[in-house]
Amino acid sequence: MDGQSPKDRFVTVFGRKPVLEALADRRLDVDKVILADNARGGAAKEIIDAAGARSVRVERASAHRVKVLAGNGKQDQGVLADVVAPRMRRLVDGLAARPATVLVLDGITTPANVGMILRTATAAGIEGIVVPRRGVAGIDPLVVKASAGVAFHAPVLRCYTAEEACAALRDAGYPLYALDGAARQSLFDATLPRRAAYVLGGETAGVSPEVRKHVTGLASIPMAGGVESLNVASAAAVLCFELVRRHGQ
Repeated sequence: MDGQSPKDRFVTVFGRKPVLEALADRRLDVDKVILADNARGGAAKEIIDAAGARSVRVERASAHRVKVLAGNGKQDQGVLADVVAPRMRRLVDGLAARPATVLVLDGITTPANVGMILRTATAAGIEGIVVPRRGVAGIDPLVVKASAGVAFHAPVLRCYTAEEACAALRDAGYPLYALDGAARQSLFDATLPRRAAYVLGGETAGVSPEVRKHVTGLASIPMAGGVESLNVASAAAVLCFELVRRHGQ
């Protein structure tokens, strides 16, 4: 299990508009704003003033450093903000609290899908959503927007890879299920214990081979009308609320 990363505590938003929106939302605890040292003029002043109104510190850094921290070289606009995510924690710390139901995102690279899954799973009362730092879209402004802001408050568990997460879950005694369109057993007929983990595979490749070796059960969502499969975010919604139907929130 890898060590603590700043990305295990904060959701980093970048770009002038997302940063100003975060500063304007009094429900959010903004830890700091980092502004490129070449950012000047009215746009920079607006950000500095908005941060000052919230008593949020503004740090200056090189434009290159801002791009590295944002992880996005084209859309950072020379500014980012670290927003405290109160329910985000390292996977090892999250498992110590013994969550009943955990989702694992494996290779889901479309920000809109990650954002919608975070919103749906949080609404369904899922207690842990593993968003690995590698192989899955980072929690950035696009993910925040798709989640309608829920990404800031979602019970996100951070680790390096989905395989690492699955190994840790198995070691902690969780049976691991995956949605698979080829599985003979329907999700609606499968025995799903209250304490379990569920893998959602990527948009094109599905569950990765590294993760599949940890899976103990497969289930499919019945399809009709010649439809082959659902979008992964839609499949996540079906799964999450089937669990609500069975077990409550």
